[in-house]
Formats: sequence, C-alpha cells, structure tokens
Amino acid sequence: MQLPPRYHEIIWPLIEKAKGFLERGENLSPLAFVGNFETGQVVSILIDTLDDSRKDASAIAIRLAAESMAADYVFTVIEAWGLPKDKLLKYEKIIERYGSLAASPYKMDTANFMLETRYGVWGAQVPLKFKAPSKKRRTFAAPVALIFMDGIEGRFAGLLPAKHEGGAKLH
Repeated sequence: MQLPPRYHEIIWPLIEKAKGFLERGENLSPLAFVGNFETGQVVSILIDTLDDSRKDASAIAIRLAAESMAADYVFTVIEAWGLPKDKLLKYEKIIERYGSLAASPYKMDTANFMLETRYGVWGAQVPLKFKAPSKKRRTFAAPVALIFMDGIEGRFAGLLPAKHEGGAKLH
C-alpha cells in the first residue's frame, strides 16, 4: 500500500530536519508530531525514553493531544538501535545470548520514523553513519519510501483517537 500523497508534505521536511540535526553533531531527540489537516495545527511532544513508566507517560500525552485536536496523524522520530540486515533473522538468538540489543556487538544506531494515519501505519528504519571526516556528526540516506506496516503493535502504536465525523478529506 502506498503512502497517500498528502502525508508526504508533512513528513519529508521533518525527516530532512532530523537529518540536519545529526549532521550538525546533535542527537536526535525522540519526538512525536501530532497533526490535524483541517485546522493545520501541529503539536510536537518530546518522548521521554528514560524508563518504561516515562515511555508510558509519553504515549499517554501523545494520545491525549491527538484526542484533544481530533488528529489525523502522529509522526514519530526516534533514534534507536537496530541490527544489520544479515542479522535480522537471528534477532531472538542475539537477545537470548546478550540480553538486549544494547549489549550486542551487532547493534547499530538507527533513525526510526513511523507515521500513523487513519489509513494505516508506515515506517522506516535507516542506519546512521558518521559523516566523514567527523567522528561526531552523523547522517543517513533519506528513506526511499516508508513501508506500510500491517498489524503494528506497541506502546507507540494506536495513538489516534476513534475516527471523527466530518474530518479532513485525503484527496
């Protein structure tokens, strides 16, 4: 399933802004952007990733913001750890052996983008690499396309309120 074109106008500038932060040597702060097409309102919410209870509180804050503004989308930008493609199928064995990705010698820094809409969820995970010659500044290749993710679950999924009547039209 293709990402509806209207969402491209929203997410690509945010992805480019994230890339700019990394290329200036800054960390990628975990953020959620909650927006409503009809009103044009967009609210950014810092996601506290210090521990599970703070992550839960951040998810609740995002849900409340989405409900209060009858949001059409939630776009999250989070820096995380991932695995190289050749290790993805060994994820469970790696967790079993090392206890977490953080303790694994295979972990790699990634930028994760997830867009939740009324039409589904799309996401991308891109590896971060150092921007030569720097050892502090990093970058990533812009995701060619966000991929439709069917059946996504978790703390930061299902953040939109129940569909409201008279909402903005997609096309």
